[in-house]
Amino acid sequence: MLRTASGGAGSGTATADDRLVSIGTVLSLLREEFPEVTVSKIRFLETEGLVEPQRTASGYRKFSPEDVERLAQVLRMQRDHYLPLKVIREHLDALERGEQVQLPASVGPCDAFNGSPADIGGPTAVRIGRRELLAAAEAGEDELDAWESYGLISPMAGGGYDAQAVTVARLVADLGRFGLEPRHLRAVKAAADREAGLIEQVVAPLRRHPNPQTRAHAEETAKELAEVSVRLHAALIQTALGVRLD
Repeated sequence: MLRTASGGAGSGTATADDRLVSIGTVLSLLREEFPEVTVSKIRFLETEGLVEPQRTASGYRKFSPEDVERLAQVLRMQRDHYLPLKVIREHLDALERGEQVQLPASVGPCDAFNGSPADIGGPTAVRIGRRELLAAAEAGEDELDAWESYGLISPMAGGGYDAQAVTVARLVADLGRFGLEPRHLRAVKAAADREAGLIEQVVAPLRRHPNPQTRAHAEETAKELAEVSVRLHAALIQTALGVRLD
């Protein structure tokens, strides 16, 4: 269950307006469970009718705790069950009517779409098929072909796609709704490759170390560096654009 914003001590009984929060606060609340969520994603879900925040006289969005929880449900169904938005909307409408909803099994190490853990390269790897990837990204065959031709997404050895490919597909699809085509994202891919190369230079000596604990630490270091790099990248873009969340 998500934590929602509340009034401070001594504020008395909260009114309905006191419980409404901005889209920036919603982003902070959701990112604890959904690190990849963005303001654009929230706005897109609004345009798709998945959530209907109130608007102030000046046009700013204001979300209730119920709106935040509904967004979390949408993101959870996408992440855990690879459901398209149309199906998610039907499920949420059914829940609001008090009906029981049967969700497909969550994708895990033992129920990957294309085989057993032994087939997919490790106990935590997940492999899904092309059809599932298209459903998760709400994209068509031509779009996926274009993403692959520009190197934005690549199938795993032996076929299928991992969870990271699903994340990339969803983000590329979101950008496509703003008119950004795969050819526009070549610079983004090139920048990501350069950042990955820089991280690899830092951890390479650790990976070659004779001590197995040091080699294991290399993976944690690479992950931490990647997370910091992503935050820096986002901060630099917002600084360059002068972006302010409403």
